Amino acid sequence: MQAIILAAGMGRRLGDLTKGHTKCMVEVNGTTLIDRAILQLSKLKLNRLIIVVGYKGKELKEYIGNRYDDILKIEYVENPIYDKTNNIYSLALAKEMLCQDDTILLESDLIFDDSILEELINHPDPNLALVAKYETWMDGTMVRIDQERNIVNFVPKAAFRYEDVSVYYKTVNIYKFSKEFARTEYVPFLDAYSKVMGNNEYYEQVLRVITMVHNSSLKALDIKDKKWYEIDDIQDLDIASALFAEHDVKYGEYHKRYGGYWRFPSLLDYCYLVNPFFPPKRMIDEMHSNFEILLRNYPSGQWVNSLLAAKYFGVRQEYIAVGNGAAELIKSFAETHAADRIGVIYPTFDEYPNRLTGADIVPFISDKKDFRYDADDLMDFYADKNIDLLLLVNPDNPSGNFITIDNVIKLAAWCKDKGIFILVDESFVDFTEGFRNNSLLHNEILESFPNLSVMKSISKSYGVPGLRLGVFASSSQATIAQMKKDVAIWNINSFAEFYMQIYGKYEADYHKACVKFAAERDRFFCRLQEIPYLHVMPSQANYFLCEITERFTSTELTRILLDHDVLISNCGRKKNMAGKNLIRLAVRSAQDNDRLIEILKSL
Repeated sequence: MQAIILAAGMGRRLGDLTKGHTKCMVEVNGTTLIDRAILQLSKLKLNRLIIVVGYKGKELKEYIGNRYDDILKIEYVENPIYDKTNNIYSLALAKEMLCQDDTILLESDLIFDDSILEELINHPDPNLALVAKYETWMDGTMVRIDQERNIVNFVPKAAFRYEDVSVYYKTVNIYKFSKEFARTEYVPFLDAYSKVMGNNEYYEQVLRVITMVHNSSLKALDIKDKKWYEIDDIQDLDIASALFAEHDVKYGEYHKRYGGYWRFPSLLDYCYLVNPFFPPKRMIDEMHSNFEILLRNYPSGQWVNSLLAAKYFGVRQEYIAVGNGAAELIKSFAETHAADRIGVIYPTFDEYPNRLTGADIVPFISDKKDFRYDADDLMDFYADKNIDLLLLVNPDNPSGNFITIDNVIKLAAWCKDKGIFILVDESFVDFTEGFRNNSLLHNEILESFPNLSVMKSISKSYGVPGLRLGVFASSSQATIAQMKKDVAIWNINSFAEFYMQIYGKYEADYHKACVKFAAERDRFFCRLQEIPYLHVMPSQANYFLCEITERFTSTELTRILLDHDVLISNCGRKKNMAGKNLIRLAVRSAQDNDRLIEILKSL
């Protein structure tokens, strides 16, 4: 068996990265694509490797040099008109070699797991096209296959239909051809196709014609969960760098993104905190049906959006401001409300202390089991600390500690007597038991405590983090007016505005979703007790803070789980944790939670 790598293309979409050399010389995590491919192929005991070169072909040959002579025989085919042709011509230049031996054919802009080539070469079918179930990042030729793995049709870009994606597979651009298939099927069709259509085509078009005109021996092989990526531009390079990162940097590669994990469809995200049971399908369908009109129209400004939020939460319009997620409002609050000394309860959501720069933070760290605390603990601790502002995340993130509404009001009254401003973040309050009676977002409460402000994310319990919605409420109209003035005039997009507009129709569904969530949280808590090396702390939020009691550090377990495509939050890195090995696990659907339990048990 031999291998052929097509490496003649110019790689224009990679910009400056391919100005001085060909695409396959681009590095992923310090190793060039061509070096990685050669080393992977060298393990297969091939007779030879043929590389079809074109753009910067001289530089590529000089780069490879004689470094692999002792493990793999490398030959070259030149495509002198690489800038006027496509890969069908590059393969045609190697067609005689293609007929001389069984061949692995691959393109030079791929990165993939070693096991992919091993499965390909060991499979009994002599002619195989590796395919992967369609995912949103994929571009190029798609195929449809039947139950016997026959390729029913090659689907070019022009014939692609989004309504059919459930049955599409993407060609991985790695093939195994027997020399008989090359000689009797592929090359004759290649010659005929090139004569009719010219040389500015793709070699897969020939396979499409073959499958259309007669029963071919070519089969499809689904690589399933094996990792691979095709690198055409700088974003592809960035994603591939994360997918194929080494253990010690992989966690950082994912976390620096702060989201966007739809680009990694196999990733099970236990970091980001959303309700898996809301919004309902009917609400999503309504959003879908209005997609074009929302896309093509400007959103409203703060006046309309604060009116919608007021209707949403049942408070006066002048008491509420809408943000592009709570994060925008946290930033605005930190920049427009100066405080010299701020009481912060640790562990906490780091966005608050990160934004409260220039202030003297007075930390409270509970000495009770599982970071538990109540209003009395806070009042006793801060009684003589002379703070200007007290920050309370309730339920707390990441501990899941919850102070009942009566006790929060008691704390707000104590702060009022002391001249302390209190900010309560209740982004997770709808996950609590009796959630319908636990919110501070009521006119009477806000009016009774002008020193009280309430922050609430609409990402978490409402399950819509992509919309970026949050609210800030206070009976201090001067405070609200200042916040509204501080944010951008169109800080909310049309989709988020429309969501607030229609939410009322689905409020009953929301309440059911929160009840359903609480039941799954209780079940997941019981299942987590089955893991002998975890101490799981009770929670009234949609996550559990867990202490690793043996076998792993929090960093080690985080890295190991990432090898299983599970992303968790390493809370051992948080401030004021006294070196404890802490992780935070979100609560997801029952199916996902059970999958995580099985992985944890297997370690």
